[in-house]
Amino acid sequence: MIEVNNNLMVNLTLIREQMVYHSDVTIREFLIGNSGVAAAIVFANCLADRELIDLHILKALMSVQGDGTPITKSFVTNQVLSVSQITEVVSVEEMMPKVLSGSTALIIDGFTEAIIIGTIKNKTRNIEEPISEALVRGPRVGFNESLTDNAAILRRHGENASLALVSMHIGSRAKKELVIAYMKDIADPNLVDEVRKRIGKIEMDNVPESGYIEQLIEDNYLSPFPQVQSTERPDRVISALMEGRVAILLDGTPFALIAPVTFSMLLQSPEDYYERWMAGTLLRLLRFFAALVALLTPAMYISFISFHPGLIPTKLALSIIGSRVGVPFSSLVEALIMEVAIEILREAGLRLPKPIGPAMGIVGGLIIGEAAVQAGIVSPILVIVVAVTAISSFAIPQYNAGISLRMLRFVAMFCAAAFGLYGVVLFILMLCAHIVKLKSFGVPYASPAVPYRLNDWKDFFVRMPLFMMKSRPEMLHTKNKKRKRL
Repeated sequence: MIEVNNNLMVNLTLIREQMVYHSDVTIREFLIGNSGVAAAIVFANCLADRELIDLHILKALMSVQGDGTPITKSFVTNQVLSVSQITEVVSVEEMMPKVLSGSTALIIDGFTEAIIIGTIKNKTRNIEEPISEALVRGPRVGFNESLTDNAAILRRHGENASLALVSMHIGSRAKKELVIAYMKDIADPNLVDEVRKRIGKIEMDNVPESGYIEQLIEDNYLSPFPQVQSTERPDRVISALMEGRVAILLDGTPFALIAPVTFSMLLQSPEDYYERWMAGTLLRLLRFFAALVALLTPAMYISFISFHPGLIPTKLALSIIGSRVGVPFSSLVEALIMEVAIEILREAGLRLPKPIGPAMGIVGGLIIGEAAVQAGIVSPILVIVVAVTAISSFAIPQYNAGISLRMLRFVAMFCAAAFGLYGVVLFILMLCAHIVKLKSFGVPYASPAVPYRLNDWKDFFVRMPLFMMKSRPEMLHTKNKKRKRL
């Protein structure tokens, strides 16, 4: 470790040796007022706030009118510098990472410590409505890439002294700040400790996005289902904290993580609570139905056409048989062609520029479907099945949950092609067994269905009136069981 020397010239020589690979770092030498004491500041041009440096550091120090009193560390930090964030380091190795992150190092001749001054210049986009979680009714506020802004957004949701924001650092080479948010008087301490423990075990050079953390702290990496919920919506995070869950915010990403999560949470939307309970319940039931349609409709088509045509009404069966005349492929290959084409179109629509992306998806789907029918590659009834499946998958509010169902849809199709309806039933049983066994931070993924908790069913398939939802979820083992209501 190279310690800070009491000779300014020696320190500047050591720093210039470190600056060989950092051309954006600037050293500015000057004298402190009329005292004749030499000093220097070290800062990164691209990250430090130059106006703050000029007004509150350079001007303040160079304007000192000494009366013969020696320049001391206490005098500089307490009477001269008008900056809120000030720390001290004793080595060059500690100083340079701070400088390269946007802070300014003040080195004074005769001092054996470097003063680190917070001058980070934050350039972030404005607070906007979340694109991935749009609502008809609700706040038009979403997180951005600044951890400071995101923490402030949570604070602004209401005066609450029990909201704890615990800071951590992650990444061995490129360190990033991370905040664990929870309610001190609600959240289970064991849950908070488990979240801290899992994050503390992460050893990576760099963690650029919260998706890395999500993958490294989940319970079962072989499961197709997300075991940590990601969201851009502050209102969703606050609601989860009030239930006793824990949120994770990472600097540099607008996506916060919520743990633990259950499968039913992935099909719920904040809008369920902003509308009256009957409308919220209807919308929620529609989403559960849409999830079933998105998962099983192609598999049911394959099983009925290939194995159980007798279960189809006679007139409909004759219509389907007539439409399939001339189709050279089996029902499985036919369905795979259309499903893969739709998935490619969906992915292409996401990667194209925004003005043409949606048009590409719609027009491309219509053209490909019509051309495939005209060419006799697929039947018209399959085009309808695939269209209904795609539309149903768009009704799922969580993007990562939709991806899980899209993956499982292909597994269901192969099971149906192998064993018909028996294969579909076997697939459903295996899926249910997996969900029942799966846990998220010790909470059963199938809660509140398994284990059965009647009180939690008030916010499961049906969203009961707010005055009836007096208790927090029992599955979370919260300190405070009751929601305070007048």
